[in-house]
Amino acid sequence: MLKLTNVNSFYGRSHALQDVSLAVPRGEVTAILGRNGMGKTTLLRTLMGSMVRSTGAIELAGQRIDGQPTHRRARGGIAYVPQGREIIADFSVRQNILMGCFAGRGPVAIPPLALELFPYLAANLDRPGGVLSGGQQQQLALARALAAHPQLMLLDEPNEGIQPSVVEEIEAAILRLNREFGMTMVLVEQNIDFARRVASRFAMFEKGAIVQSGPIAALTDELIDRHMAF
Repeated sequence: MLKLTNVNSFYGRSHALQDVSLAVPRGEVTAILGRNGMGKTTLLRTLMGSMVRSTGAIELAGQRIDGQPTHRRARGGIAYVPQGREIIADFSVRQNILMGCFAGRGPVAIPPLALELFPYLAANLDRPGGVLSGGQQQQLALARALAAHPQLMLLDEPNEGIQPSVVEEIEAAILRLNREFGMTMVLVEQNIDFARRVASRFAMFEKGAIVQSGPIAALTDELIDRHMAF
């Protein structure tokens, strides 16, 4: 589904991603792990084309996309759920979801699946997005991404700052999207238990480079202690 070859990204003179090569299989969840500041969010921004300077090859479903602007990548099938959610506070739940339609490649309509996965949103379509709790806004961000009808979803720490009960709902939604509907996902996550439950593969980042990758069964406690312990 997704292949990166010798990808580098820069913030000014800072070399944020260093020769990253990674293959993301179709229909699987790949967890991107590592301490804060190690390049995980930069990887997602690079995939979306929002970095000012990057080099290397990025292929989506066999097609090179590294030279394409962000809107072309979105219409090609990539949806991004950013850290912080970036909900438009004055827009209603309905309007926020429909924003995903204009970024993506499907009809301008709320996907029934989004409302099925998140009943709270279905019951509160006319509420302003800004009055929702953090967990409800995260559900809204996921629903907005689904409205783009993506073939690849990028998730940047979807559980950050969210109450445990909503984390369970988000986990259930991610699992269902992947297991039942075959959605390919790249998941940046600090919660190791969560990553082990939902992901089939992982890549460990340190100082902008992948230091270990493989099936999730190879994500040992020793590896976590070495690269994620503070």
